[in-house]
Amino acid sequence: MRSVGTLTRADLAETINRKMGLSRAESLEIVESILAKMCGALADGENVKISGFGSFVLRDKKERVGRNPKTGVEVPITPRRVLTFRASQLLKDRIAKE
Repeated sequence: MRSVGTLTRADLAETINRKMGLSRAESLEIVESILAKMCGALADGENVKISGFGSFVLRDKKERVGRNPKTGVEVPITPRRVLTFRASQLLKDRIAKE
């Protein structure tokens, strides 16, 4: 029951339901719990590393000067925190094979 091109929470819950034999509600609760834990850690400034999959890394960017491409006027870009994902070598190798 995969959505075309996108893996969703429902897809993850369905897989847990089939493989573990848990109810759909319990499976969805597990998925939501995992995602909530990851979101909480990131909101608290922690990085999230899932072995064999990759790392969600927070980076603090400094203030810098940008330029409006249309007018050429310099505009300050405010400092901000960004989230990046770095795939593990295992995941990169698996994707490259398929």
